[in-house]
Amino acid sequence: MLKLLPLAALLMSVPAFAFSPAETPSLAAKVTAGELPSVIERAPEEPLIVDLKARGRETGNHGGKIRTLISKSKNIRYMVVWGYARLVGFNADYELQADILESYDVEDDRVFTFHLRKGHKWSDGHPFTTEDFRYWWEDVANNEELSPAGPPSYMRAHDELPQIDIIDETTIRFSWAYPNPQFLTLLAAARPPFIYRPAHYMKQFHIAYTPIEKLQYLIEEKGARNWAQLHNKFDNMYKNDNKDLPTLQPWVNATGKKAQRYIMQRNPFFHRFDKKGQQLPYIDTIEMTVAAASLFPAKVSAGEVDLLAKGLGFPSIPILKQGEARNGYTARLWPTGAASHIALYPNLNYFDDVWRDVLRDVRFRRALSLGIDRKIINRTLYFGLGDQTGNGVLKDSPFYDSTNSASYTTFNPVSANDLLDQIGLTGRRGDGIRLLPDGRPMEIIVETAGERSEEIDALQLIGETWREIGIKLIARPSDRNILRQRAYSGLTMMTVGKGWDNGVPSAATSPMALAPTVQDTMTWPKWGQHFQTMGQSGSEPDIDEAKQLLDLYLAWQDGQMADGEPVTRADIWQKMLTIHAEQQYIIGVISRAPQPVVVSNKLRNVPAKGLFTWDPGADFGVHRMDEFWFDDPEKTAALQ
Repeated sequence: MLKLLPLAALLMSVPAFAFSPAETPSLAAKVTAGELPSVIERAPEEPLIVDLKARGRETGNHGGKIRTLISKSKNIRYMVVWGYARLVGFNADYELQADILESYDVEDDRVFTFHLRKGHKWSDGHPFTTEDFRYWWEDVANNEELSPAGPPSYMRAHDELPQIDIIDETTIRFSWAYPNPQFLTLLAAARPPFIYRPAHYMKQFHIAYTPIEKLQYLIEEKGARNWAQLHNKFDNMYKNDNKDLPTLQPWVNATGKKAQRYIMQRNPFFHRFDKKGQQLPYIDTIEMTVAAASLFPAKVSAGEVDLLAKGLGFPSIPILKQGEARNGYTARLWPTGAASHIALYPNLNYFDDVWRDVLRDVRFRRALSLGIDRKIINRTLYFGLGDQTGNGVLKDSPFYDSTNSASYTTFNPVSANDLLDQIGLTGRRGDGIRLLPDGRPMEIIVETAGERSEEIDALQLIGETWREIGIKLIARPSDRNILRQRAYSGLTMMTVGKGWDNGVPSAATSPMALAPTVQDTMTWPKWGQHFQTMGQSGSEPDIDEAKQLLDLYLAWQDGQMADGEPVTRADIWQKMLTIHAEQQYIIGVISRAPQPVVVSNKLRNVPAKGLFTWDPGADFGVHRMDEFWFDDPEKTAALQ
């Protein structure tokens, strides 16, 4: 429900800075020519002032161009990830703080009041106000033609939608009858739910605001089927491929779609400033060149890159090191932040009855884990720089427990063989491979998206030690989309990938990845479907521990168990992590594996070592890419 309250007049007064804002050199000519307002007119009344010194960073200089690589045109979306302008976002300590918002208030995890920055503007100079939230909620999320399934699930608590009160043009309140504790953390995600839109731009594609005659012309011109498809075609804030769509990110796409090289230009209305009065970002331009991922190391070594991590793997280190001295960059190694860098997902919803019963036996999963020599894998693939742990939280997390981390991770083929014998899998064929109860050989097919060579190498090493316990491993590369569809349908026996995205959770972090809540978790895709669709598809969990995980997740949402017993969210996390350590639903192999991060020696404020993680962290996002700067931008630009 959306409730409109009396609107306050929009205040357009000059921002009250505690300093004199400095005009950005690359924008000065446009300001002089009258093509762009001055910096003091472009800024919010209360911009976000970043204290670089307090975080051990240097105040930078404006200018320069960062060159980076992407493997596909659609990966220009990474600029929305790395730019990391969010209503609320994580800082370097993974604590939530206001960003686009000036501030926010939370009552009992049910009532969230957002205060926008007065005078904040979109990248085209139009005011950013609560009208942009109203438009998304009323005209997009609750429009049957644009959103046939209704408002998204993250806007529901106990399947109930919020009441939304627009108090004035800079204040909006979201109120639920039940707690919605994951609301803020979702808004801070690498791929956030955009609960606002540039209404002034999108209304030209909406039937409620534009005559059908004009819409029909646009529908035909853009090759859309109807007005809804036309609207959705231009409503792509995460994809970042519509150069005309206003944004609040630090850089704006100036190229559009389907190019070989994309130019991202600074947003002249960005809301962050340093204490000297310089508007961020420091860097004027980001140049993203499309190239085959296999060529990334060679292009880095040839001096064609200033900043790159995505697409580089640890096997690239030798060639990356070759070009360091010659081309003035350093290949740093950051630990990865997923719960496990390589993890196996036995599919408890596998269609084969015999195999499904075996995979559901906890003794079998424990035996598989004990049959992995993590030390050999770590030494062979990462020179011993990773951690030989299971799939769980990292030592950087407040929930780290050494016992859980080490659970069933020590290579012990004797114990693994004993567990398999206890199950009754004692029959073997001539080559020592065990037999299933129906006489078939125990051959586990592990499917991989084939995007990381490390996974294939790890599977080969796992296969060698699994043979010692009578199991044959067959690796099957596949396309990521095909693999997912097969898993969702129960056709994959086991898959390999990364563990939970978030290896450094806090009590405020949603533990939904630990419970059967979404089909994307390859351990229980059909159980996840059942929860995600509210019972319309998939199947209900029928294993006690999985049911317990789901109950604990629901208790985390409400802050109490189903019987009304109060429980802290930290306790719930600990309980869920212990269940996973014991049950081995996801078999972690290596965590905190080193991620190569290539950085130009002239690029400042890039951490010497940071955690490279998708959620939370947004790769470079939590490290504030808008604060990176070149110590000699003019010379750097000339060299490029």
